[in-house]
Formats: sequence, structure tokens, C-alpha cells
Amino acid sequence: MEKLINCFKKKPDAVARLICFPWAGGGSIHYARWGNVLNSSIEVFAVKLPGRESRAKETFFENMQQIVDEVLHLLLPVFKEKPFSLFGHSFGAYTSYAVADALKKLHNIEPVHIFLSGASAPYSETRIQAPKRSDLSDDDFLKWLISIGGTPPELLANPEVLQLFLPALKADLHVVENYKCHKPSSPFLSCPVSCLDGKEDIPHDLQAWKDITTGEFNIRMLDGSHFYLKDPGNERIILDYVTKHLETSGMDYL
Repeated sequence: MEKLINCFKKKPDAVARLICFPWAGGGSIHYARWGNVLNSSIEVFAVKLPGRESRAKETFFENMQQIVDEVLHLLLPVFKEKPFSLFGHSFGAYTSYAVADALKKLHNIEPVHIFLSGASAPYSETRIQAPKRSDLSDDDFLKWLISIGGTPPELLANPEVLQLFLPALKADLHVVENYKCHKPSSPFLSCPVSCLDGKEDIPHDLQAWKDITTGEFNIRMLDGSHFYLKDPGNERIILDYVTKHLETSGMDYL
């Protein structure tokens, strides 16, 4: 499990776990530090994917099924141990969905809450018609990267660092752009689903996520563009929101 998970602060007495999936090209540290901020009732597990951080020498995954297989193989005891929720931004939202779908179908396990950020539902027309970015030339890719914001200027200005960063980002985008799934014929979850997004980001079909659950469904819009969640003020709002919902759902589970 240590290969897959970054956990800054172990909390054996936590009521629930928050399992976080990175955005395209992202690592685990942004989420892992949430464990230092959230109270003792919530333990944070941040997922590390191959090709970055301590897994830098591993080959990037080529499709969503590889990610799902590894997560289920290594974390199934975790999913069974105590209440858990999933949080994913952009690429991470699709990973959260794919993992939740497989957990329900294969093991009849579901989270107590799913938080999906910055992404249209994978089966929505908005997402299906979105332009492919992973095949762009490096120059065009960088122009697009700058346009969506969220990437530190010093990284964009450093060619050596950029060459380390771009392959992971393109690999993850390749995975998500080739991930195909059909709209559920009926909701497969009963847990609450919360969608979060930046008001200035390109429009996402958040409403379509409602098709995955019979449970409560909420949409929360915050100031900012695609990486709105990096803003310290927004981060506080998100963590307060997560805490409120997880503490309640964890108690209900018990």
C-alpha cells in the first residue's frame, strides 16, 4: 500500500478516510498535506501514480483499467476497514468514478461520499466532444497549459523541469481522453455526490453526474478557473465542506 499512498499523518482512530486522486500530471503532496489540516476524525490517503514522485522510475499507466486494477488490488482492505470517501479533481474525478464503479460491481462496496471537481461526467456530450490535448506538439500543448492557469510560472520558464513534468501530464491526458464509458442505465450508488468547480473554468456538465446516484446531489461553484482549488481561500471552503459531510456520513455509517 505504501507504494500507492502518501499519508502525511496517520490517524488510526479516524471516523472516515478521504482518498484523493491527482489531476493530470499531478502528484500526491497537495492532497497529502490536507491530512495535517483536517481534524483527527478524517485520515487522508493521497494516491501516487507511476512515473512521478517515489514512483518516478515506473512506466506510466496507459489506460484507466490499469489504475483501477492497482487501486483495488492494493486498497481493498482499506475500503473494507472503515467508511471512506473519494475526492478527485479533473483527471482525478474520472479516476474516482472508475474506482467507485468497479468497487460497486465487483465487491458491492461504495463510498460514504464522492467529491468530484472540475470535470464533466465522463459519458456526457460535453466531455465526449472536448478536444484532445495529449497529441498536441509541445509548443501548442504549452500554450494550452498556460491558458488554463494553475501551473507555476517558474516551472513553465524552466525547460529542464518542464521536460520532467510534461510526460506525466501527457500520459494522464492520454488515459482520460481514451477512457470511454456509457451513461449508467440506472444509478449504481446510493451515497451523496458533490460536484465542485471554478466559476471561470470552461463550462462542465456537472448535472450529468447526478445519474450515478440515488443519494443527495449537490453542486458548489467557487471563484477561480480550472485550478480554483489551489487558492488558499477556496481550499479552506473545500476542507470545511468535506469535513462537514464526512463527519456526518461517518457517524451515520457507525
